[in-house]
Amino acid sequence: MITAAHSLDETALVFHALSDPTRLRIIALLRRGERCVCELTEALDAAQSRLSFHLKTLKDAGIVADRRDGRWVHYRLHPDALETYGDILGALPSAGWTRKGECCA
Repeated sequence: MITAAHSLDETALVFHALSDPTRLRIIALLRRGERCVCELTEALDAAQSRLSFHLKTLKDAGIVADRRDGRWVHYRLHPDALETYGDILGALPSAGWTRKGECCA
């Protein structure tokens, strides 16, 4: 639920981030847990530069968080976003993709 603590600007960033089908697919994949950028690239069949743009938009909106592990970056849904927007994010269809094994070898 969006609360009074959220400014209109913050809310607009979230709605902008949720307005693109690719970003919604990313969120659906991350609902299953943290994913390496290489896994997301493969699952979405997207160029890394295009994917980076979408991930930055989601990160700027506070929906996605990241962590670096060596040269790879792993993404997950931000816990605060799940608490605030959980109903919206939970209503997204599940992504039909499963892990093939170890990533980014």
